[in-house]
Amino acid sequence: MSEPASQWDGDTALLVVLAGLASVVSFLIYFRNGDILLFGDAVGHTNIARRVFDSRTPGLLQLGTVWLPLPHLLMIPFVASNGAWRTGLGGSLPSMAAFVFAVQGIFRLVRGAGLGRMTAWMAAAFFGLNPNLLYLQATAMTETLYLALFVWAMVYFGELLRDRSEVGCGESARRSLWRCGACLLAACLTRYDGWFVAAVMGAIVVLLAFVRRGEWRAAGLFLLLAGIGPVSWLTYNAAVYGNALEFANGPYSARAIELRGTLAGLPPHPGDGNVLAAASYFLKAGQLNVAEGNWGRWWLGLAVAGSMAGIVVGCARRQLSAKGGAQERAPHTLLLLWLSLPFYILSVAYGGVPVFTPQWWPFSLYNVRYGVQLVPAMAVFCAISVGILASLRREKWVRTAVASVAVAFAAASYVGVWRAQPVCYREAWVNSRTRIQLERSVAEQLQRFPANATFLMYLGEHVGAFQDAGIPLARVISEGNHPMGRQPPDPEGLWERALADPGKYADFAIAFEGDPVWKALHERGLPVLTIIAVNGQKRATIYRTREAPKLSQVTMQVNRVTKLAEEAGFYWR
Repeated sequence: MSEPASQWDGDTALLVVLAGLASVVSFLIYFRNGDILLFGDAVGHTNIARRVFDSRTPGLLQLGTVWLPLPHLLMIPFVASNGAWRTGLGGSLPSMAAFVFAVQGIFRLVRGAGLGRMTAWMAAAFFGLNPNLLYLQATAMTETLYLALFVWAMVYFGELLRDRSEVGCGESARRSLWRCGACLLAACLTRYDGWFVAAVMGAIVVLLAFVRRGEWRAAGLFLLLAGIGPVSWLTYNAAVYGNALEFANGPYSARAIELRGTLAGLPPHPGDGNVLAAASYFLKAGQLNVAEGNWGRWWLGLAVAGSMAGIVVGCARRQLSAKGGAQERAPHTLLLLWLSLPFYILSVAYGGVPVFTPQWWPFSLYNVRYGVQLVPAMAVFCAISVGILASLRREKWVRTAVASVAVAFAAASYVGVWRAQPVCYREAWVNSRTRIQLERSVAEQLQRFPANATFLMYLGEHVGAFQDAGIPLARVISEGNHPMGRQPPDPEGLWERALADPGKYADFAIAFEGDPVWKALHERGLPVLTIIAVNGQKRATIYRTREAPKLSQVTMQVNRVTKLAEEAGFYWR
C-alpha cells in the first residue's frame, strides 16, 4: 500500500519549522509577561512532577490520583533544574514539543485522507495559528499533549483502515496498528478523553472483525494496546488507595468537589443532569476557542458542512473502490475528530465537570479551555468545506478566490481573538489574580526564614508559594507524605504525625483558613508570626511550631552558602 502522506517531504519539513517558530514566539511572549503559570492547574502539574524526586517521601506515589501520570513523567527531566521549575519552563517544554507534532499530525491526517495538498495546508494553518492553542502550548497544561496524541492516533487509525485487505496480515497495517495503539496508550495516560476515544476505536475494530472473519488476532492486539493505559491506572489506584476508582469518586475528584459545593449551599452548575444544556455550554466554549462574538457560529457551521461533505465523499469513494476503481481513501473516518463532543457533554451533564462562559449564567470563565478539544475538528472540516467549494469549478482563479476568502475569514477571526485576548488566557488571568497575589506574599515571608528551616503545609492549593520562593519541597511536610499503600487516614504517616505534634517535625507551619493544617493548629495557641489576607482568598497564617535554637557562626555560614547554591540552580536533598 502506498503511503505518500507518510513521507518526510518538503511540505512536512517546512510545516514543522513554521510550527516550531510559532511555538517558540508564543512562549517567549507569554514567558516575558509572566503568564505561563497563570493556571493553578499548570502550577499543580509542574509541582507534581517535581515532588517525584523533591519530597520528604519521594517516589511515584507523589503522582497522586485524579490527574493522569504521563504529563508529569515527561516534565520530570526538565523541572529537575531549579530555574526551569521556578519559572514554569520545565512544564512548558513537553507541551511545546507536542504542539509541533500536533500540527504535523493534522497535515498528515488530511493529506492522507486524499483531500489534497491545499486542504491539508489550510487545516494545519487553522489549527496551528489558533490563539488559544498557542497560549495553552506555552504552559504546563495537558490539553496540547493530549491533542497531539489524539491526532496521531487518528492518523494511524485511518491508515489502518484504509486498505482493508491488509488489516490483520499486511506489514503496513500491522505497523499502523502498533502505532495507533501506542498513541492511544499514551493518550489514556494523559487525559480521560483518551479512554473514550480508545473505547470507540476498539469497538470499530471489533465490529470490522465481526464483518470480516480472520481478523480477530489483529483486533485482540489492538484492544490490548488500547486497554493497557486504563487498566494500569485502575490497578495503580487500587494498589495505592485501596479504591480502583479513587480518581473518579475520591476526595479530590470532580464529583467530590461538586458535592462540597452543594453542601456549602452553591447552586448546581449549568448543564448538571441536562444533556441539552451541557451540549450548549460545551459548544459555546468550542466557538469561543476559535473566535469572538458571532464569528464562532460561522466556524461551527462550516465545520458541520464539511463533516457532511466528508460523509458524501467517503460514500462515493467506497462505491468507486467496490467497482474496481482507484484505491479507497477514507475521509469519513475523520468524523472521529468529533469524539470530544459526546465525551464532554456527558462529563458536564453527569460527571460533575462545570463549564462557565461569560455570555451565559453565571457569566464567568471556568473550564472554557475544554472547548479547545473541538479545534482539530473545526480546523479540519472548515478546511474541507473550503476545499470542496474551491473544487466546484476548474478555473484557477475560482480556487484562488475561494482560498483567499477563507484565509481572510480565519485571519479576521484570529485577529479578533488576539485583540480581546484568547479566552483561555482570560480564564487563567481572571481566576489567578488573587491566588498569585496570596502565594507571592507567602513566598516573601518564607524567604526570610533560615535556609534549613522545615515547614508543615497543605500543598493542594498553594504549592506555588514554595515554587515562587525557590524552597525545595523536600523541606515541606505535606498531605502527600505517606509510604506506599498507606494513605490517609494513617496514624503512622508523616503527615498525620506532624499534624498531631508539629513542633517535633517542622520549624514553621503555614495554614490557610479551613485546610487540614488550620484545623489542627488554630486552637493550640502557637506563636503567630504573620497573617496574610487577600480579598477573595482564604487567610494565611504562619506559625512558629518550635523555638529556633541559637545558631553558631559556622551554621549561619553554611545556611548562607546553601541559600546561594539554591539560587544559582543547584539542588540536593
